[in-house]
Amino acid sequence: MENIYSNIYSFNKKTLKQTVKSLKQGNIAGLPTETVYGLAGNAYSKKAVIKIFKLKNRPKINPLIIHYHKLSKINKDVNVNKNFFKLYKKFCPGPLTFVLKKKKDSKIVSLATANLDTVAVRFPKHKVIRSILKFIDFPLAMPSANLSSSLSPVNAFDVFEDFGNKIKTIINGGSSKFGIESTVIDLTGKPKILRPGIISEKQIKRVLNTNLVFKKNKIRSPGMLKKHYSPGIPVIIGRKPIDHKYAYIVFGKKYKNNKNYFNLSKKGNLKEAAANLYKTMRKIKKKGYKKIFVSKIPNRGPGLAMNDRLKRASN
Repeated sequence: MENIYSNIYSFNKKTLKQTVKSLKQGNIAGLPTETVYGLAGNAYSKKAVIKIFKLKNRPKINPLIIHYHKLSKINKDVNVNKNFFKLYKKFCPGPLTFVLKKKKDSKIVSLATANLDTVAVRFPKHKVIRSILKFIDFPLAMPSANLSSSLSPVNAFDVFEDFGNKIKTIINGGSSKFGIESTVIDLTGKPKILRPGIISEKQIKRVLNTNLVFKKNKIRSPGMLKKHYSPGIPVIIGRKPIDHKYAYIVFGKKYKNNKNYFNLSKKGNLKEAAANLYKTMRKIKKKGYKKIFVSKIPNRGPGLAMNDRLKRASN
């Protein structure tokens, strides 16, 4: 029987070497991070960045997050400040993205930053992406490894589902720990949350000792488009389906084990629910349901991020 997943590889010394070589040649790879899987290419290569946008069918107004191995590597590309250092010390490497002023002599391809004067940067924690970043002398432009506006992938097979053999290399690093994209904070002025994530506003406020604002206007980072994170079928929030032919995403122990009920966390754990959100929506679509109804999810911590994604999925 033919192995249809011939471009999905386990991670070892051999695949590390091959992936590094491929990225240096301007190719694109599907790589795991602790948030979701990413579509990675050399952020200094116009050829690689164009490939990412074409593969994803991504609007050019939507910038990419640039991923680095360590602090010293970003000095060529962005201007840092006190707030950045405070947050970096507390949360990095990890699921936090910083929007910072781009340096005029930065080598980052302007398409990767949507021609803005800012750059979204992140220091991922997953051992696979960190190992790869350690052996290359350029950062990786790496949006989620999905078709634009659709659900982000949380394992290697999700990536294959969207791209098949259009990508030479997909590294299987297991299921993403958090299963939802990073928190994005704009530090170019008064700190602003551009996209909620696993790291909450409360946690950030505690470190910076200042109030934050949620910015809704100009697109300065990924995840700000109105329609995003869509499973490809209608999503209706805050309502229960009247018919068993529709799926119902629920949260907490009060719900029965009905056939069309999909519980994100029976224990009522928001982190567990966030990790299960995209996985559950993909599962529902594969089972042939035509609509997804979603029960109320508490709007705090990871719940804020989930409600943000669900709202955009429902547009």
